[in-house]
Amino acid sequence: MTRVAAIDCGTNSIRLLIADMSRSRGTLVDVERRMEIVRLGQGVDQTGEISPDAMDRTLEVARRYADLCHQHEVHAIRFVATSATRDARNRKVFVQGIREALGVEPEVIPGSEEAELSFTGATGGLADGHDAPFLVVDLGGGSTEFVLGEQHVQSAISVNIGCVRMTERHLRSDPPTAEEVAAATADIDAALAQVSEKVVLEEARTLVGVAGTITTVTAHALGLSEYDPKAIHGATLTLDQVQAACTELLEMPREQRAALPYMHPGRVDVIGAGALVWRRITERMQATGMVTKQVTSEHDILDGMAWGLA
Repeated sequence: MTRVAAIDCGTNSIRLLIADMSRSRGTLVDVERRMEIVRLGQGVDQTGEISPDAMDRTLEVARRYADLCHQHEVHAIRFVATSATRDARNRKVFVQGIREALGVEPEVIPGSEEAELSFTGATGGLADGHDAPFLVVDLGGGSTEFVLGEQHVQSAISVNIGCVRMTERHLRSDPPTAEEVAAATADIDAALAQVSEKVVLEEARTLVGVAGTITTVTAHALGLSEYDPKAIHGATLTLDQVQAACTELLEMPREQRAALPYMHPGRVDVIGAGALVWRRITERMQATGMVTKQVTSEHDILDGMAWGLA
């Protein structure tokens, strides 16, 4: 048994998984799973840089995660940063701060590697009964990854249509206006055209959604009284159910979104844009005629990183 830690630093959140891995048994057992909304990518789309405040927020959480790793006597740590850090001119300053906080070399990984790790994590934790090939969609704050494969990745692409990026670019009203939604939709559709050039969406038989936007949409569709990972993981919804939940979240005023019992406070301002992105993706998959349902996974890039470490 090997105890490992994986830290995923995205545009909106920084997340930690400490897990016990047994290669011989093929098991990965959670010891600790944490998530903090730090909005590292706030303003990066406009300025091209991580702001001092966003960097301070993120480094503070990284130091807390370092303490947890020490308390749990972790054997190995891997830290990866994704979309916002890839895009930032001052990423070297951030990387140095993480190096000092954790004592490990942080990795700013390309979208292709992010996609592969997400695929490994998401499909490894699925129960039997789902048809391959899988299309795993990891909808983040700055980017969204699309990964097609069976046991291994066949094709993948990362495009810049995350919930934070779309909010900052387009959805500024509460609730967003029809004009804002139309502009965001055009942006999303242009990205989906890029996806179709690299990934043959028509080959997919099971759509798997991961990350906070999709798990929150799933919680809304299920009508949960609280955020319950056990109820969300493996939940299967029709695409019509998903799209109805997305539309409700997009059209809600902020006050109503904030009152939802499963809504993390850090997602309140960006869930509308995330829901719009997810709605357009599910509509595109519905148009293939090959996929009618979506499976939600609570396992994602963190689990893929942990498997790789052990």
